[in-house]
Amino acid sequence: MRDVIIIGAGGGGPVVAKELAARGLDVLLLEAGPYYENPEHEWTRLVNDANNVLDGYFRFGPADRSKPAWLRETPQNSLIWQLAGVGGTTQHYYGNNPRAEPGAFIGYEGSDKSEYDTAHLFPFSYRELIPYYEWTEFTLPVQTAAMGTKEEIWLRGAEKLGLHHQTSKDTTQPSYRPQENAILQPQGTAGRTTDPSLLKFPQAQGCTLCGHCFEGCFEPQCAPRNLKAKRSTDNSYVPMALTADKWMPGGKAVTLIPDAFVTRINTATEGGEIVARSVSWRVGATGERVTEEAKVIVMAGGCTEDPRLWFNSDLPNPNGWVGRGYTDHFFDWVVGIFPFDTGNVKGPGSSARADYPGYGGLENVGLPPALEAFSLTFSDAGIRGSYGNGLARTGAWDGDSGRLLGAELREALTDVNRILNTLVITDDDVEAQNRVTLSAAFPSDEHGPIPKVTFKQRKRSARTRRNREFLAHQAAELQRAAGATKVFRLDWPPLILHVQSSMRMGLSEDDSVLDSNGEARWVKHLYIADNAALANGIGGPNPTLTSQALATRTAEKIFATYFGGDPWVGREEPVSSIDDRVTAAVVEGSISSASR
Repeated sequence: MRDVIIIGAGGGGPVVAKELAARGLDVLLLEAGPYYENPEHEWTRLVNDANNVLDGYFRFGPADRSKPAWLRETPQNSLIWQLAGVGGTTQHYYGNNPRAEPGAFIGYEGSDKSEYDTAHLFPFSYRELIPYYEWTEFTLPVQTAAMGTKEEIWLRGAEKLGLHHQTSKDTTQPSYRPQENAILQPQGTAGRTTDPSLLKFPQAQGCTLCGHCFEGCFEPQCAPRNLKAKRSTDNSYVPMALTADKWMPGGKAVTLIPDAFVTRINTATEGGEIVARSVSWRVGATGERVTEEAKVIVMAGGCTEDPRLWFNSDLPNPNGWVGRGYTDHFFDWVVGIFPFDTGNVKGPGSSARADYPGYGGLENVGLPPALEAFSLTFSDAGIRGSYGNGLARTGAWDGDSGRLLGAELREALTDVNRILNTLVITDDDVEAQNRVTLSAAFPSDEHGPIPKVTFKQRKRSARTRRNREFLAHQAAELQRAAGATKVFRLDWPPLILHVQSSMRMGLSEDDSVLDSNGEARWVKHLYIADNAALANGIGGPNPTLTSQALATRTAEKIFATYFGGDPWVGREEPVSSIDDRVTAAVVEGSISSASR
């Protein structure tokens, strides 16, 4: 019997794996998708090769790309942009790691308290999460982003709006700042040249400013895996988990099994309580079915697959909240066209942001040409100048919102380095109508009934719609202040990328699945440690850091509750010495031998 089995090696699962393995527990980490052990030779810089949702290496599908992607039912116009594989969706994230806003937690007494989703607060205080933030920020590490031309222009626009310049990690007023991101700072020749022969490790270290964050980070080339620039979990927590016996006295290396799609959590009734006892999975390459027992089981398969697995395992759902509250930060996209070079395609994908407590935030996003074209033709409001399907909106931007087409699109894409993009990220209300269920329209696949994701795009709460309209206008004004001669609003449909809260923790048993420790209310020894556990939209910031800080806290609760361990926040050993041992262990080449 294992101590712990973790389902999913994306943004949250490896965090729990690393923390518990460092304390000597026997941890099995299962991942449905592939493990790219040598991305320099397995990945490319071709956008379609990477991100085609049907057959790209970054898709939600099996390791064998000749087989179809795994299906979900989406009755509305939407795109679920989730990845399978070790590292999960962090493989193509931009490394943005701001903290949540304090107003998303109980105990907040700011003057803007009423602006938040006060009906669905975190069941503990923001202050309680700070030590876990600090540990996660050190571990990744999270640093102030490297700046370039697009960031300088964008932040200048934010300054001209009269926003406060934020210098702390805690957001308490409308403000702008460089991103706090998990991308190693350029060192050596990195950032100083575009000559590939001069951008190899160790001559180049950290971010090489290649501009290809979305296709996966294998820079600088020749660097060991844990020194790749972008700190997706396959570059950070996974190497630490696989070598925990090398860098932590008494630690035990995690066993990682990719290509293992979990189909059922098996339970027993003990003392009148339902207890999680084992996990069953299907081996993708052979179809073999495997079951293994554990003292504790952790679900970290993502906001769509966690509810699906729960339903397919026939686990209890007495309050009907499994799969509900599925939020996506109601993205929108505002684009400025400039009469000068913006450096849009250069450097980290996103290194500047502005936050509006109680409303959400804005961030600059740089895109290579193919993804830029996608962003300009992705809309829920029709085509500008052609038809508006009842959703066209006018405002601080030029004309109606909607996708670009023809001559207007051609002009915008003539020089992508004269574009500046702003992503609108709202603080959504948790809404029961947005949810995951099992599909009745499509047949089961080899893993059981497939999930159906229902999004009532046009029936969101008044506060969520207010937030989006306010932020879209702010984004347009920022673009004008930065020097844009034309500003377009796209009015995106749901891009299900920042997803959270489908298995939420909460104060009340009436509208939550997890208690304040992250344990399932109706199934003991079963925890959830990914975005699905978040209580709400965290005020609008990117969710990964908060999910990973929460996963660190959940690992501590597991260790203390079921293995007799003491809490470890406020460690006696200096964190710098731990980091040195992690780096040394992986540089020595121990990662490949420790993985299985």
